[in-house]
Amino acid sequence: MREFSKQDKTTKRLIIFIEMKNFAITFSVILYAFIVPYLEINATHVFNPDWTPHVRIHEVWQLITNSSIGLLCLWLVWVKKDTKISTILSLLITGGFLLAFILQDYYGGSMKYLDGSEKTLLGINIGVLGFGMAFILVLFSFFSNKLKALKNK
Repeated sequence: MREFSKQDKTTKRLIIFIEMKNFAITFSVILYAFIVPYLEINATHVFNPDWTPHVRIHEVWQLITNSSIGLLCLWLVWVKKDTKISTILSLLITGGFLLAFILQDYYGGSMKYLDGSEKTLLGINIGVLGFGMAFILVLFSFFSNKLKALKNK
């Protein structure tokens, strides 16, 4: 069995950390740039006859903006090898959703459809579950990078 030098182990840890950070950002982007539009470009959201045209334009605007930001994040992570801006943007988008969910009682929002149903997994709203996991993964990768930098000083 081959013994790894201290430098090899450090390099291996760095590669694993970079892959974890890239995975966290990519997972987050897949949710907000691809899965959300897939779930919302239909009669429950974009083409919902009960929604006013003004509400629908905000919905489409949000979908286009988030998908565009997501594509930028993927390009930054995988082409430019830069995770700093992608981390911040992904935290803003996923955290923005979570904050909107927390504040829904103050502005009359709801994740329930007009018929009272709600998409859940294990009793948790799928948006809260998915964006919560993405937010925590990206936040963890961000702070573990900061802690590692402080430790190496």
